[in-house]
Amino acid sequence: MNILSLFPAVPLVMMLGLWLSKSTRQIHTVMVAGSSLLVALAVVLVVQYLGLRGAGETAQMLFTESRVWYAPLNIHYAVGVDGISVAMLLLSAVIVFTGTFASWQMKTDVKAYFLWFCLLSVGVFGFFISVDLFTMFLFYEVALIPMYLLIGVWGSGRKEYAAMKLTLMLMGGSALLLIGILGIYFGAGATTMNIQEIAALNNIPVAQQRIWFPLVFMGFGVLGALFPFHTWSPDGHASAPTAVSMLHAGVLMKLGGYGCFRVAMYLLPEAAHELSWVFIILTTISVVYGAFSACVQTDLKYINAYSSVSHCGLVLFAVLMMNTTAGTGAVLQMLSHGLMTALFFALIGMIYGRTHTRDIRQLGGLMKVMPFLAVGYVIAGLANLGLPGLSGFVAEMTIFNGAFMNADTFHRVVTVIACTSIVITAVYILRVVGKILYGTCDNPEHLKLSDATWDERLSVVCLVVAIAGMGLAPLWVSDMIRGSVAEIIAHILS
Repeated sequence: MNILSLFPAVPLVMMLGLWLSKSTRQIHTVMVAGSSLLVALAVVLVVQYLGLRGAGETAQMLFTESRVWYAPLNIHYAVGVDGISVAMLLLSAVIVFTGTFASWQMKTDVKAYFLWFCLLSVGVFGFFISVDLFTMFLFYEVALIPMYLLIGVWGSGRKEYAAMKLTLMLMGGSALLLIGILGIYFGAGATTMNIQEIAALNNIPVAQQRIWFPLVFMGFGVLGALFPFHTWSPDGHASAPTAVSMLHAGVLMKLGGYGCFRVAMYLLPEAAHELSWVFIILTTISVVYGAFSACVQTDLKYINAYSSVSHCGLVLFAVLMMNTTAGTGAVLQMLSHGLMTALFFALIGMIYGRTHTRDIRQLGGLMKVMPFLAVGYVIAGLANLGLPGLSGFVAEMTIFNGAFMNADTFHRVVTVIACTSIVITAVYILRVVGKILYGTCDNPEHLKLSDATWDERLSVVCLVVAIAGMGLAPLWVSDMIRGSVAEIIAHILS
């Protein structure tokens, strides 16, 4: 079996193991074994990929495999990866692994929870390895469907409302996406659904591209929290269980940016040139609006959710700049945001599990009470505001540097406007850190709280190491993805 097919296969096997499990201990064993195997597979894939590139392999996609699924529409189970896909698979494996331990204390219907969690993982991994449009769309839907139950059943607060709002808006985006994919397929002459082959044909009429590009970009952009289709995100994040928030913000939202770059812009380049200015304006609004909205929130999850709108807006903003530096920054931002927002949601869940509140007005002095969790929160915050030495700095500086390479007035003005989000982010991050971690603890009950348990510490340490590792040694990641980004950009500009 192709190593890529193992990524969606492992969560499927985990689901079988979970179904047969008779106790919580067995469920935990299955999840730890499966998520550890996924991390190991991702590391092996990275080593093999870098080895092949180092040996001079120049094919755009490696580890390719194709089998016919439905011949009349030329639908194939076609897989392959480039540097971008490999990076996303590694990120997904890390988030699934840490999310497993963040869910260790789950008490309600544990088996069903992890079954849906694994199905969500199947969709995510399958999406990132697909090079066939229909297969990619199929896995995309598999990743979205479990979110309704994971939030609606195991969530908190207005969970039914949040789950329904999320599902309706993402399904609406899926409808646009399906129309766009079919338009691309028939516009290309109905010969293939393979992304590489459609790109090579490059024969979709410009008049059709002007129709399909907005549909595909908005279809994926809904999941990437594109303004004004972002409103599902804060409610969904706020109501989701901890690990679901981690996987949702850390990985699922990256499907949006990845799809916009890999499908919308790569396959419809002429329309991307003509219409990019519209979406650049919308993404700039996302970046600044998300940061300002985070400033006025009092709920920790809503603060992080609006922060995610801002940071995911930067991903779409960067890919629309259409140069290699900005595109590389977009992928680095996907990795950085995935790690730091997963850490944020993990820590918020751990703090909420002890204090039973996420209202920053009711929290204070937690550094003395739970120093491990507090230090983890500070590190996540510093990564979020772009402190040098952590992942956020590398990603944001690459994006803004690439964006400013466009010499025209429009691109430079929107870049300067987007840069203001750095200052706004520092305001709300430092405000929250100062409010909840320092000062006096006014609630005597909070003084009795315990610090992190072993499973929570493992989850936090893994994410902190990844954030610091990417910030201190970013070159191997950027070098791995730069070549793949350059090929896509070259095709868009050709």
